[in-house]
Amino acid sequence: QVQLVESGGGLVQAGGSLRLSCAASGLSIANYAMGWFRQAAGKSREFVAHIKWDGAVTDYKDSVKGRFTISRDNAKNTVFLQMNSLKPDDTAVYYCAVGTYSHGTRSSYDYIYWGQGTQVTVSS
Repeated sequence: QVQLVESGGGLVQAGGSLRLSCAASGLSIANYAMGWFRQAAGKSREFVAHIKWDGAVTDYKDSVKGRFTISRDNAKNTVFLQMNSLKPDDTAVYYCAVGTYSHGTRSSYDYIYWGQGTQVTVSS
């Protein structure tokens, strides 16, 4: 049984930082792209960042470029999202997901396993 468990969310003031982790079990993520998505209250889920299986290629939603960094440690079966200079608009539930392919995409349809999410709240 594949499980993804996100952690590291919480309440932070605008301008602050958080580091999200996503630990996988039941599957080696080493051959798969990994993605982070988020869903704010009353809105649809949106792409945040993805990373190729080997970490060589990353992609970000425009509004988080330069502030967020996705990384992975395949030996630990874990993917991370470092979030700096947080803004109230970043408030959402953040989900990690395992990609269908070795390269990442921005479409949630290309991800097959999902975590339960972790809440990030940024106060102004």
